[in-house]
Amino acid sequence: MLDIKWIRENPEALDKALATRGAAPLAAQIVDLDEKRRSVLQRLQEMQSRRNSASKEIGAAMGKKDTALAEKLKAEVADIKTAMPTLEEEERAATAALDDLLSGIPNVPFEDVPVGADEDDNVEIRKWGEKPTWNHPAKEHFEIGEALGGMDFERAAKLSGSRFTVLSGAFARLERALGQFMIDMHTEKHGYREVSPPLLVRDAALYGTGQLPKFAEDLFKASEDRWMIPTAEVPLTNLVAGEILPAETLPLRYTALTYCFRSEAGSAGRDTRGMLRQHQFLKCEMVSITDPDSSLAELERMTSAAEDVLQALGLHYRVVTLSTGDMGFSARKTYDIEVWLPGQDTYREISSCSVCGDFQARRMNARYRPKDEKATRFVHTLNGSGVAVGRALIAVVENYLNEDGSVTVPEVLVPYMGGKTRIEAEG
Repeated sequence: MLDIKWIRENPEALDKALATRGAAPLAAQIVDLDEKRRSVLQRLQEMQSRRNSASKEIGAAMGKKDTALAEKLKAEVADIKTAMPTLEEEERAATAALDDLLSGIPNVPFEDVPVGADEDDNVEIRKWGEKPTWNHPAKEHFEIGEALGGMDFERAAKLSGSRFTVLSGAFARLERALGQFMIDMHTEKHGYREVSPPLLVRDAALYGTGQLPKFAEDLFKASEDRWMIPTAEVPLTNLVAGEILPAETLPLRYTALTYCFRSEAGSAGRDTRGMLRQHQFLKCEMVSITDPDSSLAELERMTSAAEDVLQALGLHYRVVTLSTGDMGFSARKTYDIEVWLPGQDTYREISSCSVCGDFQARRMNARYRPKDEKATRFVHTLNGSGVAVGRALIAVVENYLNEDGSVTVPEVLVPYMGGKTRIEAEG
């Protein structure tokens, strides 16, 4: 959520930022609602002040046995008490309307974020590694997985419908190996604290990170006040919701290996074959909580940690800065890491690392107290995939395909695969 004071002082800047995201101007409407709310609040405060002073005057008048004045003041207090509920309701309605409007406004991009309409306007900033060169044709992961007997989409559809996969044998172990490798790397090498969070969260947690109320259709609701997490960003970031942290504890770095659940609303017809776009998928998530001065450096550090995973796996990738039109709702700047998939002959996103400034912290009321200061400030939050396990599995299978149809296990995963160096047809 954006700072209402900043909006009052910078209405043109807000509308300019919204325009870069393809949104209509809202500053005038917000300022008008805010002025209405503040006017009602001022009137309420004046009435409360007058009620308190009149009550004291009643006592003084009665002490002087000025019955007429006392009765007049009592009538004034009674009128104030009668009028106040109406004003209080006006204030609640104005505040609710303002909060509803503010909660649907995306974050303001940093100045260096490329302005654009969609992913076609993203800017490549670096590449790592080389595309594999073979004498045999590339294949897509689902062709490879089905041929080796480790991916079953028909049985998954029988169990759960479309956009699910049953992995078995070496493929099930490969998924587990990738996730374990990632969580070990981030905890042992990059200093993240491993967390095993709930996979069900309340409305407030999703509001805090920006999924609610605007993106409810992208989520799976489990019960009246319980939702399946779309990403571990939600529980990890909300660990500090409503708290005031000592400055010396920052930065906080959390990581979690969890299943994630997304409805994939609006993706009909896209990536219907295979594992690229699933309702349920495994992901290693990273979240950082920092002070404002450290957040941009933390974004670079987090992105580097995600890249480290792909480098260790020997997977060719590129890093792009997302344009304003392709960036997530809560982000001020985002780097996407796109891994090379030979079967599709293209790059596909495997990690997205974002800095959100104090946008989520305002929604969560997460603050810190600088050393030797009484006043508190909002923390800055960051989140990133380190990385999507299912897409890493796809990349490994497609990039390590052998001419005979088997798949070589990347060296760093061999210990996690029980010494297995090659995935071959089973049964």
